[in-house]
Order: sequence, then C-alpha cells, then structure tokens
Amino acid sequence: MSKTHGKFVWYDVMTSNTKTAESFYRSVIGWDAKDSGMSDRSYTILSMGPTMVGGLMPIPEDAARAGVRPAWMGYVAVDDVDVYAKRVKAAGGAVHRGPEDIPGVGRFAVAGDPHGAGFMLFKGMGDEAPTPAPAGTPGHIGWRELHAGEREGAFAFYSGLFGWTKGEAVECRDPQGAMFAMMGPKR
Repeated sequence: MSKTHGKFVWYDVMTSNTKTAESFYRSVIGWDAKDSGMSDRSYTILSMGPTMVGGLMPIPEDAARAGVRPAWMGYVAVDDVDVYAKRVKAAGGAVHRGPEDIPGVGRFAVAGDPHGAGFMLFKGMGDEAPTPAPAGTPGHIGWRELHAGEREGAFAFYSGLFGWTKGEAVECRDPQGAMFAMMGPKR
C-alpha cells in the first residue's frame, strides 16, 4: 500500500455560484484562487500562499438534476479506484459516479457511505500526495468530521475500507438532548 492510502489528499467545494464562493473564501480565509487551465471544465485551484488547498467547481449538471446542493467533498487516496469502488458497493455504500480519469492528474470516483455521506476515491498519477501543512496552520484543512446517523455502523464502514482506527471521540448532546459523538482518526 502507498503511504497515502486511506488518507484525505484533496478537497473540492461544489457550488451553484463559483464567483460568490471564490470571493467568500478569499475574504474570510485568505485563499488565492486561480483557474486550473483545464479546457474541458471550469475548475479553480484554491491555495494559501504557494500551497494548494483544494478546488472550486460548479455543481455538475447531472448532479444538480439529482438534487445535489453545494457541498465540500474530501478525496481519500486508494491504491486502485476501480477496486475500491467495488469494495464501497460490497460494504453497503454507493458509487454515484463511476471511476474515470482526470487527464494528467489521476483517477477518481464519487462514492457515498451507507448513510448517505459523500466522499471521493482518488489515485493520483504520482506516488506521493503533496506534504500537508502542519496541524493548526492557518488557511489549511486540519480536521475532518463525520456526523453519522449510526456511528458504529459508519465507523465500521470506513475502518473496513481504509483501515481507519478510533483516535478521539467526544460525546455531545444536541440542543434537543440527543447524544452524538465526534471522532477523529489517530494521528
């Protein structure tokens, strides 16, 4: 397995208004935004100084027709997107967009867990992902959180696919008194 297997390696925000989103992230977080130069799609690279942080794109037409709303999606590195797309289905998840190539970048698929949370499977053209910024670095993504309807089942799904282990868990109550937990992977 590669060193990045099972780790988040990239993030996209899909939105119905890319110009407004770009302005928002520039002013609130301080990100720079630059057109990716892809000739077949509108895609903006978001960066903090010289470090790329994520991408900004319009919600694809087929996804908009299916009711997809603006959202952030995380890309999880896998050694073989096609194999892991099959594993997602076998584990009770869904593949919303089958494996396909991004020329010169890598291969991806849009997936969902059994409870409906979306994520991307990704295998880059190179062997290594960019070095992440140290935890707590302003303008960089440093925390990933899943609010699951059934926490143990959701954790079993992800740990079975990616080998994730429990690192941190915080038991909380929502305003109506319902219990929930926040968990993070071991670092």
